[in-house]
Amino acid sequence: MKIYINGRFVDQRAARISVFDHGLLYGDGVFEGIRAYGGRVFMLEEHVERLYHSARAIALKIPISRRRMCEAVVETCRRNRIRNGYVRLVVTRGEGTLGLNPFLCKRAQVVIIAAGIRLYPEELYEKGLKLITVGTLRNVPEAINPKIKSLNYLNNILAKIEALNAGVMEGIMLNVQGYVAEATGDNVFVVKGRRIITPPAWCGALEGITRGVVMQLAPQMGIEAAEDVLTRYDLYNADEVFLTGTAAEIIGVVEIDDRRIGTGKPGTVTRRLAAAFREYARTQGTPIE
Repeated sequence: MKIYINGRFVDQRAARISVFDHGLLYGDGVFEGIRAYGGRVFMLEEHVERLYHSARAIALKIPISRRRMCEAVVETCRRNRIRNGYVRLVVTRGEGTLGLNPFLCKRAQVVIIAAGIRLYPEELYEKGLKLITVGTLRNVPEAINPKIKSLNYLNNILAKIEALNAGVMEGIMLNVQGYVAEATGDNVFVVKGRRIITPPAWCGALEGITRGVVMQLAPQMGIEAAEDVLTRYDLYNADEVFLTGTAAEIIGVVEIDDRRIGTGKPGTVTRRLAAAFREYARTQGTPIE
């Protein structure tokens, strides 16, 4: 496997960053997860745009242009012969001191990894996920804005630990007001009739790329898409619930906190949207070759 580090491609075993890098010491950096389908990098420009917005929000200067970043992602896929896979794009603050001062870091580090990923077992896309509501609350926007896709994922990891300890693979995170924010790594949607609803960003939800594609595709299928606040009551009484994310794509939820959702199987709207998303993803994107 070839890893991109600061303009060079190195073998996986030779891929190194300093132990003084603030990304390692403090989670000081930003990242994106990107998918490749059928020899195309899906929504590449949108992912890179969000990366640069996240970096600006934390006063992190990325040392290469957006265009060069896109080219580097494509070249990393090409060198690793990726046609269908996953790209992790990471920008750290760079090497600094053991102190907090980020301005002592001389230059940001850019790392790109192109490989594979499987977030959930394939059978769960047919059977659906079981979830719990976790006790770990989503970070408030006044602390770490959910629009920033930062390397500091400890909030999500603590929530993930709760879910795994409860015997399920995913958990629902609430914000301090008790509204649904998101899952530990995915956005949440409910289906009521011919309407899908997802929490707005101010509730603690990342404005996911897959989330945006779903909200774009739904009206074309005669399904209304909206942002609105959701509570656990809304989840329990939804016709369907599904999650969206770059790694997860679209996956149905069949049980939350021991309450069966809908029929107890991934619903019709969820399946239609998943099929439409797969078709859209296969025909869109930046060619690798």
